[in-house]
Amino acid sequence: MLGTYLRDRRAKLDPAAFGLSPARRRTPGLRREEVARRANISPTWYTWLEQGRGGAPSADVLDRISRALMLTDVEREHLFLLGLGRPPEARYRTEGVTPRLQRVLDALEPSPALIRTAAWDIVAWNRAATVMLHDYGSLPPEQRNILRFMFLDPRARAAQHDWESVARFVVGAFRIEAARAGAASAVEPLVEELSRLSPEFKAMWRDNDVRAHGEGVKHIRHPLLGPIAFEYSAFAVDGRLDLSMIVYNPIAKEDADRIRSLMAPRKPGSA
Repeated sequence: MLGTYLRDRRAKLDPAAFGLSPARRRTPGLRREEVARRANISPTWYTWLEQGRGGAPSADVLDRISRALMLTDVEREHLFLLGLGRPPEARYRTEGVTPRLQRVLDALEPSPALIRTAAWDIVAWNRAATVMLHDYGSLPPEQRNILRFMFLDPRARAAQHDWESVARFVVGAFRIEAARAGAASAVEPLVEELSRLSPEFKAMWRDNDVRAHGEGVKHIRHPLLGPIAFEYSAFAVDGRLDLSMIVYNPIAKEDADRIRSLMAPRKPGSA
């Protein structure tokens, strides 16, 4: 099956896109030796792979072949599943969200919703999140980080029902999600900074606890609305191991109505 997939992907490539002449080609796509040259592997070895000979390729070889064949992320994952029986190691990325994802967040109001990276940087949010959680738009992009807010901003302590318990949960969930998304090295500067600025973070990080951030109940103290309880759920963004969408649903209908009221534009002349 690996050989069939490689042949199929190779046949779908346009030689002209690589500066190669399409003339005098008996079959469509690139030749085997052209793919091997782009992947920096032996033409004989690549031929064996297409023929199902030579044993299982290494992850490094598959990664080079995926680049040579210009595979998408999902095609690369399929290549690894065929060649090694497992998906490739996660590659952490820092691209933002699509307009479509932003529209999904906006449609969830009055439930606060946001999208964060594996480093727990907030990259998208709706207006309900601005009103109920934090005005992320007022911060520089490099400061829109949940851990920075939790450990370095006094407002986070005031908003939490039990700050220490929430902080420990955040650190444990952050640790495992960064590792899962292949972002362990990318978050090292943040960990070093927080360890230097917050003794509490430093102690919690050294505990090496891990937590699952799937769903639960979150209590906050809003400066205008008072205590509010939310049920939260975390969702993976398809094809983006580095992104998670978190939705906070008000448990009580009257709280949802109060959030709507707070979000409603004020009429001219109103107090």
